[in-house]
Amino acid sequence: MIIKNISCLVTCAGSFPKTKDKLKDAGIIENGYIVIEDNFIVDVGSGDGYKKYLNDNRVVVDAQGKTVTPGLIDSHTHVVYAGSREFELPLKLQKMKYIDILNAGGGILSTVSKTREASQEMLEAETRKRLDLMLSHGTTTVESKSGYALDFENEIKMLQVNKNLNKTHPMDIVSTYLGAHAIPKEYKGNREEYINLMINKVMPYIKENNLADFVDCFCEEGVFTVEEARKILKAGQELGLKAKLHADEIESIGGAELAGEIKAVSAEHLVAASDEGIKAMADNNVIAVLLPTTSFYLMLNKFARARKMIEEGVPVALSTDCNPGTSPTESLQSTMTFACFGLRMMPEEIINAMTINAACAVGREKEIGSIEIGKKADLAIFNAKNLNYLFYHFGVNAVDKVIKNGSIVVQDGKPVYKQK
Repeated sequence: MIIKNISCLVTCAGSFPKTKDKLKDAGIIENGYIVIEDNFIVDVGSGDGYKKYLNDNRVVVDAQGKTVTPGLIDSHTHVVYAGSREFELPLKLQKMKYIDILNAGGGILSTVSKTREASQEMLEAETRKRLDLMLSHGTTTVESKSGYALDFENEIKMLQVNKNLNKTHPMDIVSTYLGAHAIPKEYKGNREEYINLMINKVMPYIKENNLADFVDCFCEEGVFTVEEARKILKAGQELGLKAKLHADEIESIGGAELAGEIKAVSAEHLVAASDEGIKAMADNNVIAVLLPTTSFYLMLNKFARARKMIEEGVPVALSTDCNPGTSPTESLQSTMTFACFGLRMMPEEIINAMTINAACAVGREKEIGSIEIGKKADLAIFNAKNLNYLFYHFGVNAVDKVIKNGSIVVQDGKPVYKQK
């Protein structure tokens, strides 16, 4: 394939997490082209340098008037679940706190009940629909957490859904074990027993059967303490699972500091992260995965301090947090809007945060996240004449085409792939 006449080619070049001023460099090329062979990018440039590759077997895409970016990477999602939680909306509007909804049997535990009841086949079918929506909005790789089952059998079921869909759906799925998402009802009076179940039974099985790359923990007031999170994540690290951490989403309890201490790959949410926590992350190259749609949907009236993090040298990524309760959206384009107007990030910073920095947050930066020779041909083509226009015109799906592994999988904003 050749993509030619690209009005705005956004390469996001690099295979490392971008920080500070480097985050503002999106590697933009005007009148660009991309040449693809065998699923990989073999040439990138401007002008008519593509012409030497022309032959009768080439698919040629004219991208005049369009913006082309790396395929977007959604680096924090809970996309595998059953049921929905629209009944919580009136409670939120009445200013009922998230923790109070959880303690009343709503929140995570409501979804746990539905997910345990669902068959693996049903979960796969529902998750495939969400992945199709993500794909149609420009996402080509997604991190998918378990954590809506909170027992051995059904957490494994969720991770098996990830594994199966990774084989049959165009999207690449990176799995994370999040058994430490909440304390299940049956262990309400014995937290230590549940923690030991995760450490001694669930995580060893996951590692042995290659069901996840990462382990995560919800470190928050009323959920898991810093001490509990440290124990869980270090146990995962000892098994060879890389650490992520839901940290300081609502209250500042030292989650960001812990992420720095254990050198987690990423800390996520971070709305209430302290100055000390931000410094600990910067000092230890922990990626901040920020989720502005969640701050909006929870009506927190505050967002993570993205500007402070960028100034301190923390690499910032952005994600939807797609889930049934606190961010029911599959669109990273929605996240773009809130990253602009909530986090006050610039378009170049945001696109880097959703591509190369997000790739670093899921350990795939050598393969994806930028448009460079040798990387996989994962691309999003937007109906936008330049990068600023993509952010300026909000509330619509701007995708024209999505290319995954060198093949067109979305055409005119609709999935056109054949199921594997």
